[in-house]
Amino acid sequence: MYTICPTKILEKNCSMNSKRANLVLNSPVNKKLSLLKILRKNRPAFPICEEPLGKIRGHDLKLYLDVKRPYQPMLRRPPYPASLETRKEIEKNINDIPDMDVIRNIGHNEIVEITTPVLITWHVGKYRLFGDFRALNNYTKADRYPIPRIPHSLEKLPKAKYIPKRGCMKGFHKNGVKPSSIKVRRIICHMGIYEYTRIPFGIKHSPDHFQRMIDTIYQEEILEGWMVVYIDDLIIYSETWEDHAQYKDRVLSKCTPINLKISLKKCNFGQQELLALGHKVSGLSLALDQNKLAALLQKPVPRNIKEIQFFLGFASYYRNHIKNISHIPSSL
Repeated sequence: MYTICPTKILEKNCSMNSKRANLVLNSPVNKKLSLLKILRKNRPAFPICEEPLGKIRGHDLKLYLDVKRPYQPMLRRPPYPASLETRKEIEKNINDIPDMDVIRNIGHNEIVEITTPVLITWHVGKYRLFGDFRALNNYTKADRYPIPRIPHSLEKLPKAKYIPKRGCMKGFHKNGVKPSSIKVRRIICHMGIYEYTRIPFGIKHSPDHFQRMIDTIYQEEILEGWMVVYIDDLIIYSETWEDHAQYKDRVLSKCTPINLKISLKKCNFGQQELLALGHKVSGLSLALDQNKLAALLQKPVPRNIKEIQFFLGFASYYRNHIKNISHIPSSL
């Protein structure tokens, strides 16, 4: 496999971002050409550099609070104390996000009833801003839409020869919210009060809503039995290249009408094996992701109940690969 710049994938004169997408090098020329033809045909499904983030059409989220006015003090909290370094990172994130039309500043004359303090955390090589929505989540009515069980999703994949993967770009931040729900998603920091116009990270129903949306969009493809969806990961599997190309075209063609964008960085095209949902999947086997396993082995031996629970939770995720796993915890 090799990486190829999206400018070469989609159009010769296309002003795309600099992220990379994965293509298989040893595929015959005719297969690579057919793949490029499909990608160029569905070019609007991929983000363009400097293009506004945009919003997915027709799938706004609405929150239902299980509490009456006046709201509980836990829903009207002041900003958390923050160091100078933390305040700088908050300012940087706050100043960057409005460019994507994800949050907006609250006007001076607006009545503010719910405020959630912001947190800043290190995630995948950069700082990420999000609200501490734990209190809001406690007062939000539950959404019981089922998230697929990962073992059930993976058990079909080893039978396939081609297993491409796609990831939705800015998944939650591409999803809008109903106007009545915007006022409950207000965050507060030393810079003032802001409100999310899109789904923020940390909201109770974010995964359930996104899973329902993707299941609705690709209901036919899922029922036909050649597509697996886990929140914002879209996995297609097929036994022939012809089916692989046809399925890929169908999936991408449904993105443009609703403005769903596919992240090239998260895409793998024409591959016969890939890393997905913590596993290495190929047409022959379903194995552990060695990177995940190596990260666990670097951790110290559990010394208390909380650390043991973390270890057992990780081990249980790979229970199908561990013989007699139900008998092992008794010794711990």
